[in-house]
Amino acid sequence: MEIIAKNRKAYFEYEILEKIEAGIVLTGTEVKSIRNRDVSINESFALLDNGEIYMYEMHIGQYKQGNRQNHDPKRVRKLLLHKKEISKIAGKIKQKGYTMIPLSLYFKEGLVKIELALARGKAKVDKREDLKKRAIEREIQRAMR
Repeated sequence: MEIIAKNRKAYFEYEILEKIEAGIVLTGTEVKSIRNRDVSINESFALLDNGEIYMYEMHIGQYKQGNRQNHDPKRVRKLLLHKKEISKIAGKIKQKGYTMIPLSLYFKEGLVKIELALARGKAKVDKREDLKKRAIEREIQRAMR
């Protein structure tokens, strides 16, 4: 499994409740750009629309050797999930405060996969607590050396 992009802020900004692996519908030039690691998932999110899940604001740069059939970098992309998975997710997303965010984008057996998380936004107090915990852990590690 070759990880292409990670959403590092996700664990700080959100409380991760559940993780899901999904395929993603891409064009040829998008796959080539992903292989060149010209992709960003930091600002992206997934929404439910007409019984299907779509990824918004995911930036895949244009392929340098692409021609007039090159893709739009911020186009909406369909995610590939089974109907049962979609219906399970749909019930949870409809609750107030829940969202779907990408955690990582990777190649698995030659196919591009995206790891999604059902998440709830953290309050400012929770973020401060996380920062304090990290600082304490760093100090413990320094003392152990």
